[in-house]
Amino acid sequence: MRSITVQELARHHAERPIELIDVRTRVEFAERHASPAKNIPLSELDPDAVMARHAETFGDQPLYLICQSGKRSSQAAEKFVAAGYDGIINVTGGTQAWLETGLSMEQDEQVISLERQVRIAAGTVILLGILLAYFIHAFFLTVAIFVGAGLIFAGISDTCGMGMLLSKMPWNQSSCRDVHRCSKSS
Repeated sequence: MRSITVQELARHHAERPIELIDVRTRVEFAERHASPAKNIPLSELDPDAVMARHAETFGDQPLYLICQSGKRSSQAAEKFVAAGYDGIINVTGGTQAWLETGLSMEQDEQVISLERQVRIAAGTVILLGILLAYFIHAFFLTVAIFVGAGLIFAGISDTCGMGMLLSKMPWNQSSCRDVHRCSKSS
């Protein structure tokens, strides 16, 4: 699997149009994404369908993959390689590096990021657990302990059960259901 920096990708895009697939969730994509990116979440990624469409429009040009930092796009690249495709390039540093470099971004100010939603939910559940333990029964303290342990696990493993659950909530679903047509306008 090959990699490219955001600066190199921006130069390639300035020379000729490229296909950049952002594999983050729809909510993360709607919140902020690199201007040329289209969204196909990692969980919905079908390498055969993507490459068939890519070949029609971009011929033998490489397909670029991006996520927040490079971890999920690397996993996506592995899916393509396992399906027998080459010409897949992972964008190192992801949208975070894209933003830090000052390259063109699109964002929806209306969206509350999934990370903020997790903080709000975790804080609410912990506060509720503590209040219930104080006013009703000490047993409710286990709720706060459970959520706190979950946050520690999320920090260590870089996976968040609460985030995964919140990403499936109706308010976090995009109106674009055809993932192969979701683009910067979604």
